[in-house]
Amino acid sequence: MVPVLTLVGFALLLWLLLVRPQARRQRELARMQSSLEVGDEVMLTSGVFGIVRTLDDTVAQVEIADGVTIRVARAAVGQVVPGDERPDDAPTADGEAPEEN
Repeated sequence: MVPVLTLVGFALLLWLLLVRPQARRQRELARMQSSLEVGDEVMLTSGVFGIVRTLDDTVAQVEIADGVTIRVARAAVGQVVPGDERPDDAPTADGEAPEEN
């Protein structure tokens, strides 16, 4: 009986430490991807930064440089980048490169 309880306890611990947090992260990512808006600065899962220019149900067009727009699956958006966390060379929301100091 004790080995069975130990095995059940181990499975429960594994679920609490690994499976549940991963499911929570997936829900948060899906929520973020569904709440994307035109003009959001995003980082794609490939590490490419850009600004969302158009959206439909499954596809987003992301401007990665002046006049360069790529079509990506909404699922390829890894995160929305807050303005203070943009990389130094990322275009601003108005499409201009940051000023050099």
